[in-house]
Amino acid sequence: MKRIGVIGCGNIAGLITDFSLEGDIIAVFDRHSDRSDQIAKKCSAKAFTDFTQFIKEPFELVIEIASIEAVRAYAEAVLQMQCDLLILSAGAFADKNLKQRLLSIAKKRSRRILIPSGALFGLDNAKIARYGEVDTLTMQTTKPPKSYSIQTDKRKCLFRGGANECIKHYPRNANAAVALGMAAQKEVQIELWADPSIVTNTHEVHISGSFGEAVLKINNKPSPHNPSTSYLAALSVVAMINTRDSTIVVGT
Repeated sequence: MKRIGVIGCGNIAGLITDFSLEGDIIAVFDRHSDRSDQIAKKCSAKAFTDFTQFIKEPFELVIEIASIEAVRAYAEAVLQMQCDLLILSAGAFADKNLKQRLLSIAKKRSRRILIPSGALFGLDNAKIARYGEVDTLTMQTTKPPKSYSIQTDKRKCLFRGGANECIKHYPRNANAAVALGMAAQKEVQIELWADPSIVTNTHEVHISGSFGEAVLKINNKPSPHNPSTSYLAALSVVAMINTRDSTIVVGT
């Protein structure tokens, strides 16, 4: 069983520890001791609020489920310790310099950076777009206003443009778009909408090119206690952990 560390002890950490994992969570890290203690108790792990102590544990895989800021602060140190790193906050890779540093370290250390599908289905098939001409790659995300920490009584467009710019303004609401762009190796053009009439997080993806055309719509239930995050994102982390070393690999 592989030894797993967790960075970020918020809502998603609580969700993934509800599932049986192909590995043992041996330590968790969060700057807030009440949160790290709660998750550590749930999975019989060590709790840390000091990252320098946390990273000394003998991990084989570290999972980031905290924030883009956490990726910036801790990802390089994780890879330097020769751990594989699973990153849910894929929006961090909109920073090309950070992306290049992490890739360089991972290659030098023979480690892997894993990015789960997050709030999307079909992320694996988007990789097909790398090998053919892509004409259109767009995504429209619509969430209840509270997901953006705003109030509005009518449907409202909050952003329209490239995903790498969007993530700067809405770091918790455009990770899926950045991940989609990484899979296709083409920046996604995204619209963010707030709609008080809906209760789910909706993503509509449109890809067209030399292969044909694909249109995908996902209605995600928000995660409990955190409406800006889709429950599907937590499930995608569990799925990636449990299929990481599979003998049979399903999907592109």
